[in-house]
Amino acid sequence: MSIFKILANKPWQQSGQIDNLQGGDVVVMPSARIGLWVFLAVVASLFGLFTSAYHMRAGYADWQQLDAPALLWLNTGVLVLTSVAFQWAWMASRQGKLTAVRDGLTVGGALTMAFLLLQFLAWQQMIAAGYFAYTNPANAFFYLLTGAHALHLLGGLWVWSKTTTRVWAGLDEENAEEVGRVRLRVELCTIYWHFLLLVWLVLFGLMLST
Repeated sequence: MSIFKILANKPWQQSGQIDNLQGGDVVVMPSARIGLWVFLAVVASLFGLFTSAYHMRAGYADWQQLDAPALLWLNTGVLVLTSVAFQWAWMASRQGKLTAVRDGLTVGGALTMAFLLLQFLAWQQMIAAGYFAYTNPANAFFYLLTGAHALHLLGGLWVWSKTTTRVWAGLDEENAEEVGRVRLRVELCTIYWHFLLLVWLVLFGLMLST
């Protein structure tokens, strides 16, 4: 099944099975988790291609290294705190602490929005300083890499909003199936944000070193 079909079928609402070929047992694994890891593999490949292209293009004579805005350091700290907030929510969901789950998701989402706002301000600073995308390939790559990362965060906020809305609406803690679905969504959000933090650290390090 292709990644497009997996996403079209809303895997976070389904459960699937994987056969254990050696023992003949059946291991139940939510399709949402499978779909997420497939999607992350695709995204990792995309950013891997961007990174390779960045290194290759940096070897040409017309490459002029840009000075990364100091605001990006603050942005990095905000994204680290965002990942911590989602980890907090995930751990709380495993312990059945609904209030802490709600708080962790809310803080994580708010910090993500702060990151995107700071990213926009960083772009504005770059443009005001004359770092236009068409004047230097290093500038173009800066906007491409940071823009692609921001778009993936925006996509994550859509799933986050559905999960957070469901938690704020209140859960029937006696309903194991409902609690399990929410716990899974929190887990997937956390994994996704950890992944995007790792991608950002790689991209940020790349822009500082080249």
